[in-house]
Amino acid sequence: MKQGDTVVVATRNAGKVREFAHAFGKLGMQVVSMFDYPNLPDVVEDGATFAENARKKAKTVAQALGLPVLADDSGLQVARLGGEPGVYSARYSGEGATDARNNEKLLRELARITADDSGLERLADGTTLLSEANFICTLALYDPVTGTFIESEGLVDGSIMDRPRGNGGFGYDPLFYLKSQSKGMAELTTEEKQAISHRGTALAELLKKITAVSE
Repeated sequence: MKQGDTVVVATRNAGKVREFAHAFGKLGMQVVSMFDYPNLPDVVEDGATFAENARKKAKTVAQALGLPVLADDSGLQVARLGGEPGVYSARYSGEGATDARNNEKLLRELARITADDSGLERLADGTTLLSEANFICTLALYDPVTGTFIESEGLVDGSIMDRPRGNGGFGYDPLFYLKSQSKGMAELTTEEKQAISHRGTALAELLKKITAVSE
């Protein structure tokens, strides 16, 4: 990839498109997504891991377009829920899931198992941290000409709050607290989030690998 290139990203998640466009825009690259190819079918994300889903999305869309395609699969893993929602993060609340419904279900599930726990950590503003958690992102770039993948992974640790904070981000960001920043993920600017997030970390690693292959 070089300045002036167009990057095809296999997603219809507007929040992800914004983050990829911001990251690649700084490198002089344009991002297009499945919003720009409305006739492409949705890819069923039935893999057992984030990596399997990312590979499937990238390869399916790349073969349909005849172009290299970047895909990600990412999600939330909550310690007190045994790693859930995991690969089901986007559809945690069932058919027709929305960010709001997914967040509501997450708080219900955690409230059920933490109701009698007086040892939970509380922040200065009274916010309670219900469980340790992490966001994980796996990226896969597939080239249909060579039939090869370039992959990377990013991880960020945090905690789940008992109430939302901030107006930015998407998904579970409003409930995700970063002790390293003393802020919720949804309280970060785009620049701040890109620097420390799971997707930002994975993208930085992917670009290093792409550069190494190109040299």
